[in-house]
Amino acid sequence: MSAPIVVSAPGKVLLAGGYLVLDPAYSGLVVSVSSRFYTVIRDGAPSVCPNEICVRSPQFIDSTWKYTVALENDDVLVNESKCSPSNRNRFVHCALQLTLKLVSEWNPKEFTCLLSRGLDIAAVGDNDFYTQKHEPGEPCPSIATLSEMPPFCPLNVTLSDVQKTGMGSSAALITSIVSALLLKFGVISKEGFARRDGSDRVLAHNTAQLVHCLAQGKVGSGFDVSAAVFGSHIYTRFDPKILAPLMDATEDFSNFARIPLRPVLDPSAAVDQDKPTWNSGVIPFQLPPLVRLVLADVAGGSSTPSLVRKVNEWRSKNPQDANQLWTSIDLSNKSMMAGFRELSSLYLTDTEAYEAAVHSLTFLPPSQWAEVGTSGTQRTVIQAFYGVHQAGQVTRNLMRKMGENAGVHIEPPTQTELLNESIAQAGVIAGGVPGAGGDDAIWVLVLESKDALEAPLHRIEQIWREFKQRTVTPLLATQSMEIGARVEELAGIRGLERVITTEDYATKNPAKLL
Repeated sequence: MSAPIVVSAPGKVLLAGGYLVLDPAYSGLVVSVSSRFYTVIRDGAPSVCPNEICVRSPQFIDSTWKYTVALENDDVLVNESKCSPSNRNRFVHCALQLTLKLVSEWNPKEFTCLLSRGLDIAAVGDNDFYTQKHEPGEPCPSIATLSEMPPFCPLNVTLSDVQKTGMGSSAALITSIVSALLLKFGVISKEGFARRDGSDRVLAHNTAQLVHCLAQGKVGSGFDVSAAVFGSHIYTRFDPKILAPLMDATEDFSNFARIPLRPVLDPSAAVDQDKPTWNSGVIPFQLPPLVRLVLADVAGGSSTPSLVRKVNEWRSKNPQDANQLWTSIDLSNKSMMAGFRELSSLYLTDTEAYEAAVHSLTFLPPSQWAEVGTSGTQRTVIQAFYGVHQAGQVTRNLMRKMGENAGVHIEPPTQTELLNESIAQAGVIAGGVPGAGGDDAIWVLVLESKDALEAPLHRIEQIWREFKQRTVTPLLATQSMEIGARVEELAGIRGLERVITTEDYATKNPAKLL
């Protein structure tokens, strides 16, 4: 039996570019986070038949799906087996059908050989992807208490009943499954996949984008899959027309049994000048030093498709006003990104002055940053941080205006109150509602001075703990400094082997797993 293949992919938060990333004329800033989805592929156990695939999500009750793969000439059809209609998993089924069809076009002999052993696939997510429930009357978990929880907590609910935190779990799941399958069947190599801009990683990206779009039934902006594959970056979407011919087959997966996928997905395939290409833009990005991303799960809940649909309807009916507003938002977003780049450069130029500036700002609210009396590089650093703060506030105001024009709450009043209180604290740079907005999450950027006795993070946690209008729970996730999707060692991820090998894991008591 061969060694297991383990691939992880990160979640994301879109700090700038909500709605605008749907249009290739604009870009967005997407940050990949430290919380990840993991896929483990092993040769099938004795109970798994040849050409059979068992997919498990052991954190959930009744979350096992079995598939059989039918091979006939060049056709590859993945069929559900022993799945009731209520227990179907469209995302997993789509990932298997499309990726295995692509594999069969690449390595037909090895594909047939490996598939004859059957496959066992387990997929699990870090705790931050799901709302962590607490008993009525108990305080919300803090970052400290969340860090003490066992990894991959059993959730004791079905997949359809879980509450998500909006960090791109489906994109991370799809990316990890697709990449692991491509590695398992030798379509891509570990060495090639490790290169950020190599063709192996690009192939995994293109395949995951197709799977995600088909599973959702529409071609979205793709920033969530892009972040899962490439990590944090400034993103410009691909031409959606490249997937248009394949989207017509979404209702019946059997249509993909015979459709060639390699000409569309292979980045090395010959380019037809008359057809659209994978032309997405990916410019690597990191937040400046001593800046921490803090996320919160807010008890509320908005339908992202509903928000996007109404904004798009407003834009189509009011193109002149909409384009003027979008241009203003884009300029503000670019100002914030330029500020981040300037700060990173200033840190490299004069680290001591940068750290001194951060230390002084840690004790002051942003409203007082412009009045700080310093000179030289330290003054330049303070001005750059204040510029980022101002750009963030301008973007919030413009996004609220867009929501008002479209008749939706992109930043609902309760979120405005929560963000205003948070951003007014000493050492807090900026904040907002991620992605399409709504009332289910917020992000905040805080300073991390090494010498501060009371960190801005602690002030933020107190504000959230005392907020009356909503239950606000911080998340452990911070900016990931790693590449996006990556190969892992099973023994190197704490708790991973236990979760994929323990029977009835979903119903276990988390306290007994510590």
